[in-house]
Amino acid sequence: MLILFDIDLTLLNTGGSGARSMLAAGRELFGPQFSTDGVPFAGRLDPLIISDLFTRGGVPPTAGAIAEFTSRYQRCLAHELARTPSCTALPGVLDLITALDAHRLRVPALALGILTGNFEPTGTMKLDRCGIPLAPFEVRVWGDHSPNDPPRRSDLVPVAMRRYESLRQRPLPPADVVVIGDTPHDVHAALSHGCRALAVTTGRSSSSELRDAGAHLVVPDLSDTSSISRWLLAGAR
Repeated sequence: MLILFDIDLTLLNTGGSGARSMLAAGRELFGPQFSTDGVPFAGRLDPLIISDLFTRGGVPPTAGAIAEFTSRYQRCLAHELARTPSCTALPGVLDLITALDAHRLRVPALALGILTGNFEPTGTMKLDRCGIPLAPFEVRVWGDHSPNDPPRRSDLVPVAMRRYESLRQRPLPPADVVVIGDTPHDVHAALSHGCRALAVTTGRSSSSELRDAGAHLVVPDLSDTSSISRWLLAGAR
């Protein structure tokens, strides 16, 4: 069984540090006219966000410009996280990870994973700043790991499944995969591959929006460790 967690507004809240850092990086490189206005961030892959920012700003999306922007974004995020006091793990997150990790010791087929739109360096920085250990997450799929162009969030689920199968040396039926996230994008990524979806309303999507997207379970947050663990582990062998 594989349980995949989104990062932003599912596991943690950095108070909008990512968006502010992309804005700062763009203005440093391309001038004060660079803007993030009108570009959606929630539940999307960072490569797609950057592509939209370039299009909106009239910046040619050359490989060199994208690489320079990504590097500058990482430096800006490190600075932004250091000066943002509100960075925190969301309610119940640490207890749930601890409980599931303990269960994994009794059920070796279970694995926890990260499935996020963040790049690996920036996602790791956010987790570290919010005090969430990376070690329990054996399967890690980041926003630039899609094999397709343009990339889609749904592309990441089969990447995670293949990595689980390589790690555990056993097949993984889609019904044994759960995707946990805060947006309809997370729900759609799960459903498009026959996986279960658990949605939290700690982000900007309402419970009705998440239910309408098809989430199998919608909860306010991850603080009900016992009930959420039972639902997640139903059928785990």
